[in-house]
Formats: sequence, structure tokens, C-alpha cells
Amino acid sequence: MQRDLSALRIEKWKTDANTKRGSQADVASIQRNLQTALPGIIAELRNSPESLPPTFKLYRNLDALYDVFASLAESTGAFGSRDDYQALRNDVNSLETSRRMFADRLETLAGSKEAELTRLRTDLQNARAIEQAAPPKKVVVDDTEPPKKPVRKKPAPKPPKPPASTPSSSGQTPPSTANPAPQ
Repeated sequence: MQRDLSALRIEKWKTDANTKRGSQADVASIQRNLQTALPGIIAELRNSPESLPPTFKLYRNLDALYDVFASLAESTGAFGSRDDYQALRNDVNSLETSRRMFADRLETLAGSKEAELTRLRTDLQNARAIEQAAPPKKVVVDDTEPPKKPVRKKPAPKPPKPPASTPSSSGQTPPSTANPAPQ
């Protein structure tokens, strides 16, 4: 397209100056779109191919590009050379094919997004119905009394082992091995 546009010799057309200026403005607009706008939109779509906003943006751009390009091709057919017209007509046909294929892709993507939304809405309704059907479990907490700590019993002390009986030099007898009375 860019090659065919740059090969046009609009200044040699057999028409008035206003038509030539309008056609030259169309060529400049198409070239700007092909060089700056279209690559950015395509890059945005490649980053998120399943996203609808950049998909619509590219479709609108292709549609506008097609309209201007088709009008330029018709003007070329009316005022320009036959070879220029044929080259632009082929470009218009290619652009139309691409635009239709992209429209089909857009329709498919919109259908899949609609199906996904329908499924998500159904899942949400089912989840809400289940939540409403099952009564919530009630847990009663009585916090009027402090919690009781478990009471630990200390083990009874073991009586000490009696010392080995050895006669003492003081003449006292060793204490009896009977259990002493608890105190």
C-alpha cells in the first residue's frame, strides 16, 4: 500500500486543483496511519489479544482506513493512470479482505466473552443460592465467666531415705524409720 501510494502522481491528474489537494491530503493521512497509528494499535492488540477494547480500536481504524483508501482508489480511477488505479484497487481488495476477516475474529471474540460472562453470572447466582440455602452456623460464646485454668496437683513429696544405721558416738539411737507425721 505504501509503495503504491508513493508511486501516485496526483499532480498529473486531469482534474481541478481542489480535487488534487484533497487526494494528496488523503494520501498523507493514509501514510501517517500506516506508519504511526496502525503499528501502535497492532502492538497494543498483540499485548492483549483477548481484550475487546484494542480489538474494537483496530477494527475502527481498519474501517476508516478502508473508507478513505477506497475513495482515493475511485478518484485515481477517474483522474489517474490505469496502472495506478489497478494497483490501488488491488490494495483496496486486500484491505477489504483483511477487514472482513478481522470483523469475523471480532465477532468470535465477542461471542466467547459473552459466553464467559453468562457462565460467570450463573456461577455467581448459584453461589448466592447455596449461601442463602444453608443457614449459618451459630457459635455461642459465654464470656461472662473467665476461663478456668486447669488445676495441677503437686506430687506428694517422697520421704527422705533413712541414713545408713551407724551407732553414733553420743549414744543416741538413730530416729525410727517410721513415716513422720505430715505437717
